[in-house]
Amino acid sequence: MESIRGVLVDVFHDLPSNSVELTKVPHMATTAGDERTVQYMLKRWQDPDTGLDRAWREEYLVYLSFPDPKTPNKVTVVNPSDTVLYTAREKEKEYGPDQKDPDVVQPYAAYAPAGHPKGKLVYANQGKPSDYLHLNQTLDLNGTIAITRYGGEGRAQKAINAAPYGVIGVLVYTDPRDINDGRMSDTNETYPHSWYMPPSGVERGSFNTQYGDLLTPYLAAKDDTYRISMAKITGIPPIPTQPIGFEDAYALICELGGRPAPSEWQGAFNCTYNLGGPGFKPTSTFKERWETGHFYEVQPQQGSVQVQLDIYNRGEIKNSSNVMGVIRGSVEPDRYVIYGNHRDSWVHGAVDPSSGTSVMLEVTRVLGRMVKEGKWRPRRSVIFGSWGAEEFGLIGSAEYTEEYYSKLSERSVAYINVDISVFANATLRASGSPSAQSVILKASKQVKTPGSESTSVYDNWIRYFNRTSPTYGVIPNVGFLTGAGSDYAAFIHFLGITSMDISYTYDRTKTSARIYPAYHTAYDTFDYSSKFIDPGFTSHQTVARTAGNVLMRLADSLLLPFNCSDYAESLEAYLAKALELYTEGLAVHNISIEPLKSAVKTFRSAAASLDQMIRDSDLANETPLKVRGINDQLMLLDRAFLDPTAFPDQYGFRHVIWASSKASEPTFPGLADAYERAALSGLDEDWEEAHRQLSLLSQAILGAAHTLEEVI
Repeated sequence: MESIRGVLVDVFHDLPSNSVELTKVPHMATTAGDERTVQYMLKRWQDPDTGLDRAWREEYLVYLSFPDPKTPNKVTVVNPSDTVLYTAREKEKEYGPDQKDPDVVQPYAAYAPAGHPKGKLVYANQGKPSDYLHLNQTLDLNGTIAITRYGGEGRAQKAINAAPYGVIGVLVYTDPRDINDGRMSDTNETYPHSWYMPPSGVERGSFNTQYGDLLTPYLAAKDDTYRISMAKITGIPPIPTQPIGFEDAYALICELGGRPAPSEWQGAFNCTYNLGGPGFKPTSTFKERWETGHFYEVQPQQGSVQVQLDIYNRGEIKNSSNVMGVIRGSVEPDRYVIYGNHRDSWVHGAVDPSSGTSVMLEVTRVLGRMVKEGKWRPRRSVIFGSWGAEEFGLIGSAEYTEEYYSKLSERSVAYINVDISVFANATLRASGSPSAQSVILKASKQVKTPGSESTSVYDNWIRYFNRTSPTYGVIPNVGFLTGAGSDYAAFIHFLGITSMDISYTYDRTKTSARIYPAYHTAYDTFDYSSKFIDPGFTSHQTVARTAGNVLMRLADSLLLPFNCSDYAESLEAYLAKALELYTEGLAVHNISIEPLKSAVKTFRSAAASLDQMIRDSDLANETPLKVRGINDQLMLLDRAFLDPTAFPDQYGFRHVIWASSKASEPTFPGLADAYERAALSGLDEDWEEAHRQLSLLSQAILGAAHTLEEVI
């Protein structure tokens, strides 16, 4: 097996050509460009020389949201007579042929409703609940339009949080301070001269707090599937919402009246960010244009100029495809290692997601050739998934897990996600279940970092992201999969399958960008990626070798390369934080945290016993059933943390350790959210929920510990 994994070091040379092919045209989900990539994936995976054992497409009828191509969304500044004083860009500036493609979709907020709100503008920072609360202390927000910047809060939440205050529309933009290190000029600072977002760049996205098809929760979205009414959809903006570029945000924010915003709300524009009066200041350029044009009969007052949104978004049920492929296992074909990446993009998507698709295609080409030539066949089956409609809310992967829930729950060993494979070319970044930490670290030691014959990915990684482990000392930091940021969500949170996410990223000491700056814009093209993200595609190759190495270890090892004691270490870290934050507050309400301490201690003991039994066994000479039994204990560990009653208001979140949390501290999510809510409200029912979450968590950890013990 070591010699086969070594093959991965000397291959992966087709990555640039993969990227060129995948990014020729925009391929938003369910469009003609998307179908073109479906056919390309099938062609590659059905190739007689380098393809997989079998490849096919899976179809789902899913609810998506699109702008009206014949009636573009508009953002304007108007006077009381509705004369237009300013119009925001409808499309991003063209720097080359990619932006001129007629299939480039206008920037829009997917799932935001249509409507034509008109009101005075206010600046609401990041659209967090605390931001609107701050505004509401001094301003009447009824009938206003709020402009917010990306970051700090989910896309949809910026509008969901606004509606209770009477806000009737929301604008969202990317502040250059948050994405461009303050750079703003496309003359010499931004794309096409560097990786930074140009002034007209707009981040598209799904404005949706849930994942999966919105009309068929917990059911695969097939033709005959029951669908809820659209009126029952939750987690989407209740008011019209539209993203804009920072050049238009500059024109609006720098004209606002009212008091200055708090210092932490200020951005990169060379003006003071005011809150709004509501509305614009009396000396705004919009007032000057109005007076110059003689558009009024009486002297205008502050705020009489308003912002209007004309949004024409519409929902449609469309056919979306996953492309699936499989290499059948030779010994345990009923055990699955799953490797996935989504295929759809908002525009050309060279980085998101085609960097990951390029890597997956190269991994399958190399492995497929070895299978076809009879040089290798994995012990366990390997399933590859090219997911559709991820950008609209992880839809393809979620529908797959819903359709094959029972089979995947019983047979899946692990899920490897490689979405954006290369954010930049400084270092590896990985997140995953704690038990998968060891296999990721071992693989990273076997692969060389780009441009070096002596430095491993591991040695380079530890320089950028590290932590001090009580067991191992200083090691690279493998993060946790605590949210629903990519297609791992349904596998870890819904099915409890041990999962991981692997990519290359940038040096965070050299930029404060929250993500690569062309994210979800019309500038995420092959030209951009090949010039500014990964010239030479060496980091793509490194991710392919690392992810391929992890895949082969999972598929080939006699004993699954998982370490349950690493899980114990993570639980102990979460426990320490929970004890620090919650012990006294719970005790005041006669709630003891001792059951949680006892459960974590029991888990550590059970994990240590299993590790010792494995070390003491000569597994190569044991009966296959004994090896299978141990592997099942390791494989099913994350499943033991699932509780369908834990988070009834959050679709698909059942994992009590890694569920999404609004709490600011790294600890158990359900307990953290419930405690913070109770501490804020003081209500008995909220303290009862905190107690319930504590009991649920303690018993889940104890139950997981029992699965690691010897069979009784």
